[in-house]
Amino acid sequence: MESLGTYVENTWCPGCGNFGILNAFKKAVIALENKGISKEKIIISAGIGCHAKIFDYLNLSGLYSIHGRSMATIQGIKLANPDLKVVAFAGDGDAFGEGIAHMIFAAKRNADITVIVHDNGRYSLTTGQYTPLTEKGYKGPSTPRGTVEDPLNPLSLLIEAGATFVARGYSGKIQHLTDLITQAIEHEGFSFINVLQPCITYNNTYKKYNKLVEILDETPATIEEAIAISKRKDTLPIGIIYKTKKTSFHKRLYGDYNPVLNRMSREVKLKTILKLLK
Repeated sequence: MESLGTYVENTWCPGCGNFGILNAFKKAVIALENKGISKEKIIISAGIGCHAKIFDYLNLSGLYSIHGRSMATIQGIKLANPDLKVVAFAGDGDAFGEGIAHMIFAAKRNADITVIVHDNGRYSLTTGQYTPLTEKGYKGPSTPRGTVEDPLNPLSLLIEAGATFVARGYSGKIQHLTDLITQAIEHEGFSFINVLQPCITYNNTYKKYNKLVEILDETPATIEEAIAISKRKDTLPIGIIYKTKKTSFHKRLYGDYNPVLNRMSREVKLKTILKLLK
């Protein structure tokens, strides 16, 4: 765990659910290394917001992205070298506000990437404005009289969009979240984990989640059952909600070709360019 840390000072609020996600991810990386997946093969990216600080706190290779674009960033990295395991961290506003088009199309094409959404229902870094996932009626800086919008359901949305691995976790259940992250990264295809993450400053949901969170005994057998479970409100089921097999985007595009391993030598490139110029 210590080897995955950095020298950067952690500035999350004490008690923030992001700490649970950070620790679960570190434990998942160790679990993956024990299964033969080196941490040098795990590449990360993040958007903008409180969630994105996780990039600074993990001693892993990657590329800091911009608001809503981490899903696009890691798709490019995966296409450049399909042997890598690529992970995007995103906030709920970051993912489903600025980044919703990238998210939907990554799921549609079954890009072999993992997206972990830190879902606190707020734009907390900018003092708590509402996001596409915020509950109706929330009174915040941008909605002093309460938001009149109904929230998106990220789970059913991604299932319908074509994601082949959809799960929900809770930052208060670290080992369970560790197992979800491990399985998501191992999965070949688009993997999505929506993590219930209390923001103690603007949306302290620990009491609510501790009461309503319920671990699924097994993965739903059909897409219809998965969507039904994703829409439950009497409880908050966590676990793998939908999983299926489908050829990933880079396999349909390349087959077994790898642009890094199979690239032309400098000499062949020069000869090819000279031939084209003639």
